[in-house]
Amino acid sequence: MQPNTWKRAASTAVILVATMTLAGCGDDSSSGSMPGMEHGTKPAAPSSAATASGEFNDADVTFASHMIPHHQQALQMASMAGYMATTSEVKQLAAAINAAQEPEIKVMSGWLTKWGKPIPSAQHGGHGADEMPGIMTEDEMSELGKQKGSMFDRMWIEMMIKHHQGAVSMAKTEQTTGKDPAAIALAKKVETDQTREIAAMKRLLGQLPVS
Repeated sequence: MQPNTWKRAASTAVILVATMTLAGCGDDSSSGSMPGMEHGTKPAAPSSAATASGEFNDADVTFASHMIPHHQQALQMASMAGYMATTSEVKQLAAAINAAQEPEIKVMSGWLTKWGKPIPSAQHGGHGADEMPGIMTEDEMSELGKQKGSMFDRMWIEMMIKHHQGAVSMAKTEQTTGKDPAAIALAKKVETDQTREIAAMKRLLGQLPVS
């Protein structure tokens, strides 16, 4: 997919995601929601853990520095699903991912600024899969963009499961090695939210056609 096409598509996806997010902010028990998609705490939840303390260690910095580009790629994938997915469940999940992870990026960026550490840029922040488990390569992202119909949905879910599993692994590491209470709390939220979404995606994957 060419860069200009990406930009136009991304703009459309932002509108779609925003509309879907607003629609999903009502009663969580509505029949239109997919089981397992609800984040127990809404996007505003990171604010409760947004204040980083002066007590932090290298593990906290690593967590934020790696999770930011990891989340950024998830948002890119969510944007793709917003205009390429064929099932409403995938679109709902993409909207939920966007609603949860975009605020978390802002929170973690604020921590790094307070700690006097650089905020990683896009494009994985210069890190690879060894440092950020579950991250997709450029070839994998390109291949996803070539898929059509239900095959896009299937590949997207398979990739997002792997992506989420990597985020959960990073979150668990932060909980055992980090020092800043806010970073540890956010890591726990990431683990809880994304573990729930992994289960939902695995159920959905079994309902999709294989070709």
